[in-house]
Amino acid sequence: GLDVGLSLATHIKTVQREADIESALKLQLFVSTALMTPALYKLCYSFLPAAFYVSGTCSNPFAAFLCVGFGLWGGCAIGFITEYYTSFSYKPVQEVSDACRTGAATNIIYGLALGYKSVIWPVIILAAIVFGAHTLAGMYGIALSALGMLATLATCLTIDVYGPVCDNAGGIAEMCELHPEVRQKTDALDAAGNTTAAIGKGFAIGSPRPAR
Repeated sequence: GLDVGLSLATHIKTVQREADIESALKLQLFVSTALMTPALYKLCYSFLPAAFYVSGTCSNPFAAFLCVGFGLWGGCAIGFITEYYTSFSYKPVQEVSDACRTGAATNIIYGLALGYKSVIWPVIILAAIVFGAHTLAGMYGIALSALGMLATLATCLTIDVYGPVCDNAGGIAEMCELHPEVRQKTDALDAAGNTTAAIGKGFAIGSPRPAR
């Protein structure tokens, strides 16, 4: 799934300038999530009986698929929400930066307020995932939703380590005294990787919640 997602995203999104790097990385996650959806549907109907009972709750393959889908797309949403509240490309972080103009106290207040505000939607999404999964298949449904969140873990970890890898590549290029253009390109890749790394942080924080 990861290989197919990377190949499709690479051909769909062509990077022409530095600003395109970040969107290309985020596209990887969306493509992998979209590809996993029909695959999980097929798996649920292939390996689960037409009707089964879990802790006295009657369920079926479609309900199991919905539980996994809740976790899959809910995790994707949490990742993008986390990236929105932590990336300088968007308004929340820009407002915190502008707050420095009036002093450190204002900046701290803005930062704390943004931190509290940023968890509202992830908490709502997690609560909706747990409630919907439990309604459909009990505790088994919650376990399936946790697995759904982890279905795109490989893509998330790939995005998460992208920045450090590019940073190390830039350091090696500088030590080898390569052309300055090489360092410039690795710096651009490193900046985009560090920005999109927040997506992986959102997954890392959100995915254990349904499992507990």
